Amino acid sequence: MTKKLKNWVNPEIPWKNKKNVPKIPPRILIDYATRCNLRCPMCVVWGSEDERKIDDVKGIMDVNKARDLLDIVMKTKPMIQPNLWGEPLLIPELEKVIFDLKSRNIPVVLNTNGLTLTSKICQLFISQKVDSIMFSVDATTAETLKKVRGIDKLEKIKKAVNLLLKERGDTILPRIGVSFTVQDTNKHEKDDFVKEWLGKVDVIRIGLMFDDSIGNYPEMVDMGKRKPCPALYSTLPIHNDGTARICCLDGFRKTNMGNVYKEGLDKVWNGEEFNKARYYHETGQWDKVPFCENCNGWAEFDYQEEVKDNHLIRFSPQYIYYNKIDKLETWTKETLGDHKEPKIKKNNIKKR
Repeated sequence: MTKKLKNWVNPEIPWKNKKNVPKIPPRILIDYATRCNLRCPMCVVWGSEDERKIDDVKGIMDVNKARDLLDIVMKTKPMIQPNLWGEPLLIPELEKVIFDLKSRNIPVVLNTNGLTLTSKICQLFISQKVDSIMFSVDATTAETLKKVRGIDKLEKIKKAVNLLLKERGDTILPRIGVSFTVQDTNKHEKDDFVKEWLGKVDVIRIGLMFDDSIGNYPEMVDMGKRKPCPALYSTLPIHNDGTARICCLDGFRKTNMGNVYKEGLDKVWNGEEFNKARYYHETGQWDKVPFCENCNGWAEFDYQEEVKDNHLIRFSPQYIYYNKIDKLETWTKETLGDHKEPKIKKNNIKKR
């Protein structure tokens, strides 16, 4: 008996459906609190001038519903980032949220601006063995930070990074890094940024800026032939109301892939909307997925790497990572995300 094709499958287009979709996504982004203490011009959400749109996406996630979700995924232990379009240090009852995650042995990574970091929060992250914390710094001078982030508190952000480094001491976790998003207002400081932080933190991330008005990274080059976006097979972004989006870049909810609280995570992740999007990607029908049509973010994980100055440097059309080799032990399979294992052998890594 011939299996009936979905009405969105075009029988005239060759398609073998060879892509493997895990039952539970290995990377889940949960926006526990869609709130922020900055209005960075580069941010898709908080950089918007449309206050109504911002108000529409603000919100706090129901912690009890979130716990039910964690109970479902804890057996497979996906990497979870407890923020999406919110500043994680502003999550209500942050200590309980981190405990909910780590008591289930779930790998936790987060991105923060660090402005409200305290010694107490540092000790929370260290005692609970949060796996990775990345600070958004984006500048080497206060004047440039003002243009990029709307504030001139560079020294406060740097003190936050150094505070966590000091509090961590010789403890292995968390993995600590700084990031720099390249744009016209700060690109002249990129090289100095790398020089300033190289060897001080475990990892430096240099990335390109996404332009929501055109739906892609305008500065990205040398991408090669387009292919299905890896995120469709690995990453599930969930907003504070439980609604899943096709991509972490969908800050204003242009897409709706289903609600994990109403339908269940597995039924959303392996459901009609995601499968439809994957099919269109696999068959090159980019125009059938409007949010993805012009995007070039699919090339972000096409990495090459080299070892230089005691760092594993990994670069793609979108990102450059400077990974301190003697800290690679903290870059485990649980926190690699969409990265592949480093080619450098473990026995070549200097022991501490």
